[in-house]
Amino acid sequence: MSDQDLRASASPMAPPGSTTAPAGTVRRGTAPDPTAGPGSAGGTTASGRTTESGRTPVVDAGDEGYRKSLQTRHVNMIAIGGAIGTGLFLGAGGRLHSAGPSLAIAYAVCGFFAFMVVRALGELVLHRPSSGSFVSYSREFMGEKGAYVAGWMHFLNWSTTGIVDITAIALYLHYWKAFTTIPQWVLALVALAVVLTVNLVSVRFFGEVEFWASIIKVGALVVFLLIGIALLVTGHKVGGYQSGPGLVIDHGGIFPKGALPMLVVIQGVVFAYASTELVGVAAGETENPGKVMPKAINSIVWRILLFYVGSVVILAMLLPTDVYQDGVSPFVTVLSKLGVPAAGDVMNLIVLTAALSSLNSGLYSTGRILRSMGTAGSAPRFTTRMSRHQVPYGGILMTSVVCVLGVGLNAWVPKDAFEIVLNLAAIGILGTWTMIMVSHLLFVRRCERGELERPSYRLPGSPYTEILTLLFLLAVVVLMWFDHDGEGHRTILALPAILAALVVGWFCVRRRVHEAAAEGPISE
Repeated sequence: MSDQDLRASASPMAPPGSTTAPAGTVRRGTAPDPTAGPGSAGGTTASGRTTESGRTPVVDAGDEGYRKSLQTRHVNMIAIGGAIGTGLFLGAGGRLHSAGPSLAIAYAVCGFFAFMVVRALGELVLHRPSSGSFVSYSREFMGEKGAYVAGWMHFLNWSTTGIVDITAIALYLHYWKAFTTIPQWVLALVALAVVLTVNLVSVRFFGEVEFWASIIKVGALVVFLLIGIALLVTGHKVGGYQSGPGLVIDHGGIFPKGALPMLVVIQGVVFAYASTELVGVAAGETENPGKVMPKAINSIVWRILLFYVGSVVILAMLLPTDVYQDGVSPFVTVLSKLGVPAAGDVMNLIVLTAALSSLNSGLYSTGRILRSMGTAGSAPRFTTRMSRHQVPYGGILMTSVVCVLGVGLNAWVPKDAFEIVLNLAAIGILGTWTMIMVSHLLFVRRCERGELERPSYRLPGSPYTEILTLLFLLAVVVLMWFDHDGEGHRTILALPAILAALVVGWFCVRRRVHEAAAEGPISE
């Protein structure tokens, strides 16, 4: 599942009529508006923009200092890339093996709720674009404790996702004989170093890399879908099996092992959509987000249907689902079975690009989120550091340190590294999505009281949509609890430790959080 550079608030590119902070000024916490009524958002944005209702939204000091370097083409491809990643290219193999063709249903259901989440986030973005994204909105509608939980759950998500990505990269490289003699942890470390360098250069460079990586991913999937359709239409055999709907019927139908396996894999399927919320982070460094974001977000629906559901349906009709293997891309499996060795190599190179893109996006996202938290006092001060190219390198390096621990995991248990961290990432995703939906629910309630004004681009069916999505997320947790044969149950057992860490961490940072909130604009 993005890249961007924002100009400092004193930029001459600021919109006409906006007020800007003096050069070198960083706003910390909320600057109350003495004219605002009780319960109003209070404060100003980094640019001083007011909402349509005339009230000024909460400040996010972490928005200061960026350049708006991301263009429409960057954001559109970032949104596409956020919906296509390691979860589809690598994770689908093992899930097809266990759940069969019913995996398409799981992708469709999870995709629907993923779109609801990103649609809710899109409405919040139009309310107030911010690089702090859902952390900033949690701060506005739930206070600093809400922002603290949202931020660290997002960090849990992407730091563990980073481990998943570098593990996937190492597995992909081991597909080629030239790399089989190199330890998995060495390949993972090299991949991390390369992507870290890309993120530290500049936001625009990050955007360009994501743009072309997304084009490669989309192009590859489109070509594969066309090849798959051609094979089905001509009735071509794949690996000795007669392709077509009859293949599904002859091997147990849509639910070859019953409905339970489909329910069990949902926790992993949620991971496949983890990057969709990345488009909200990109909004803070995007030119004209009010025009760009709705189009980018709305297009996610057909991508989910085409790339996820469509791919699984075609894969299930090309080979029996028990032929696919955990840890091996199902696309590579199909192309290799066609007897064209180079085809498997090419597809493996493409899925390698997808994993690198996901890691790239994760470092980008956590860098911005941690900076928003750092300026509010809920993350180490180091995370507020910015390079001369307006890159928040402090947060990026902090995430990279956790990924280095993942390198150690690859050295210790190379065969289990992927699944061990996959479910931890899912917990982080569930936490992040929960905070987005709760923030949106509270935002709508304020709008109903006349304190804020909803933009024309809205989450349909509110407030029922938010409640339904929250119930779905709770159901995923329940399913993980009953996954006694996989990592899901052990992951839920780790929840008390995660909650305890959040509580202890809050008591460690709350003094700095209160001090930061009490401070007005200060000069640095």
